[in-house]
Amino acid sequence: MPKKIEQSVKNAPASSNWFALQKKLAPSTKSRRNSPERKRRKVDHTEASSVPGPSSTTVDVEVPASFPRGHHVPVLTTSNEELDFETHESRNGESIATLRKMIFGKLEYTSNHEAPGKYLALDCEMVGIGLDGEESSLARVSLVNYYGAVLLDEFVKQKERVVDYRTQWSGIRATDMIKAKPFGDVQKNVAELLKDRILVGHAVHNDLKVLLLSHPGPMTRDTQQLAAKHKVTKSNRPALRNLVKQELNATIQGGEHSSVTDARATMAVFRLHRKEWEKGNRPPTPGGWASARKRKGREEDEAEGQPAESKTKGRPKEFPGGGKRGISSGLSTIEKRTKGGDKSHLKQLSSADGQWWKNLGGGAKGSLKWSG
Repeated sequence: MPKKIEQSVKNAPASSNWFALQKKLAPSTKSRRNSPERKRRKVDHTEASSVPGPSSTTVDVEVPASFPRGHHVPVLTTSNEELDFETHESRNGESIATLRKMIFGKLEYTSNHEAPGKYLALDCEMVGIGLDGEESSLARVSLVNYYGAVLLDEFVKQKERVVDYRTQWSGIRATDMIKAKPFGDVQKNVAELLKDRILVGHAVHNDLKVLLLSHPGPMTRDTQQLAAKHKVTKSNRPALRNLVKQELNATIQGGEHSSVTDARATMAVFRLHRKEWEKGNRPPTPGGWASARKRKGREEDEAEGQPAESKTKGRPKEFPGGGKRGISSGLSTIEKRTKGGDKSHLKQLSSADGQWWKNLGGGAKGSLKWSG
C-alpha cells in the first residue's frame, strides 16, 4: 500500500465496527467493578475506616453481582476475636477477663449464679411503627442478674403494623414476632422480677417509659448518670458503647444490637465501679422500702435491748385531762363582768407569759377573774 494511502487510513476516524469490536474484546467497567479483587479491597477499606481498633476483623464476603436497592449487606463483625479473655488484670476487685466473658456470653453459670439476687440489669429494643416508621414501639425486653445470667428475654407482640424493624440497630426481624408475647404479660413479668430489687440500666428512664413502669429512685442505678457524676468520662451523657470501650476495651453495638449483650455490658460497667458508686446508698431490705420505714419507726419508739416497762421511765406522767405535771397548757379563761352584773364576752387568751391582760370591754370597768 502506498505511504500516502496508509497515512490517510491512520488519520481517518474509527468506524462503528471498530468500536463494537473493542467493546467485545476489552473487559467492561461493570465487570471490573464487580471483580472479586476489587470487592475484597473495598471490604478491607470499609473495615479499617469505620471501626478502628484491635477488636475489628476483616471478613471476605460473597457479594452478589447485583442486588435490589436498599438491600443491606453486612460486611462487619464484632466478634472481638483478638480481645484477651484470659488476662489477669483486675480493677476494684473485679476481674477484667470475667467481665469481658460475661458481656459476650462466654461464662458458664452454676445454679447459685442463676438466681435473681439483689441487682438486675434491664435493656430494651425498639421497632418503628406509624408513618415512615418514625414512632418507636417496644419489641424486646431483656433482664440479667449480677453475674449476667439471663432471667428474662422476651419479644413483644405488636398491635400495629411494623413499618421498620430497624434490624441494623435492633437486631429484630419479622420472624422474631412469631414467638412474641403480649405487652401486658411481659410488663407483669418485668415488674415481678424488679420488685424489691435494685435496677441497673443505662439511661434506664427510657426503658421504664416504654414499659409503662416506675421504680423507686433509691433502688435505681443509672450508669449514664453515675459515670457523669463521678467523672468517669468527660461527657455528661456518655454512650454505653463508649463506656465499655474505655473501661473494658471491648466493642459492642458495632453492628446489630442485642438487648442481652447491652444489659450484660451495663452490669459489667456497674460492677467495675460498684464500691464507689454505692457509697451512701442503703441496701434493700426484705419487704421493700415501705416496710423498712415502718420498722424504723418501731425501732425509734422502742428502746433497744430494754424491757417494755422501761420505755416510760423518766418520761413526764400524763393525766386523763391532758397535759403533763409541771407544764402549763398556756390557756386560761378570762371572765368579764360589767357593773350591771351581766356576764358575757367569755374569751380565751394566752397566759403562758404570766402577764395580766387589760380589760377589752370598750372602756367599761370590770373585774378580771382567772378561772383556769
